[in-house]
Amino acid sequence: MKKILLAEDDPFVVEIYSRKMKEAGFDLEIVQTGEEALRKIKEERFDILLLDMVLPGLSGWEVLEAIRKEKEKNEQLRALKVLVLSNLGSRPEVERAVRMGAERYLIKAHYTPAQVVEEIKRLDR
Repeated sequence: MKKILLAEDDPFVVEIYSRKMKEAGFDLEIVQTGEEALRKIKEERFDILLLDMVLPGLSGWEVLEAIRKEKEKNEQLRALKVLVLSNLGSRPEVERAVRMGAERYLIKAHYTPAQVVEEIKRLDR
């Protein structure tokens, strides 16, 4: 079973994705700030971080940068796959996130929760 950390501060989005991820059989934990996301991924092993780019405190960009800097020293972070799930979606933003280590960049408005589940399943193919 994949262990997923969802970093999202919108309660409506959290509710929808929580239901869909649990239906798909994923072990899901939720954090609402960038600081909580960083703390959690250092304390526990997750397969995937679903990361919103607009979070209170540290932004998703800052979280991605911290992961990139610490991957060399931290085996747990090297194994972590980051899937950005955000409403920010300009080409430069997408390209920047991929350069910073995101596996995929999904724009919330373009993907249903079911499609996001399928993207998660594709990460290991």
